[in-house]
Amino acid sequence: MAKDIESPRISVSQFKGGVCVGCGRDKSEIKAWHGMKRKEKIMTARRARERLKKVGVK
Repeated sequence: MAKDIESPRISVSQFKGGVCVGCGRDKSEIKAWHGMKRKEKIMTARRARERLKKVGVK
């Protein structure tokens, strides 16, 4: 069985422009995380990192 993807959550979500400034996910991605398949989680985490880079958070 493939290793599960850990949530990128840092702490309590704080949103700016619809995106969490801690993890980079939007509300719908955070809500859907536990029901996502491994590949979906990988893609969501990748998009989240890119969002944070664009706004200069990480």
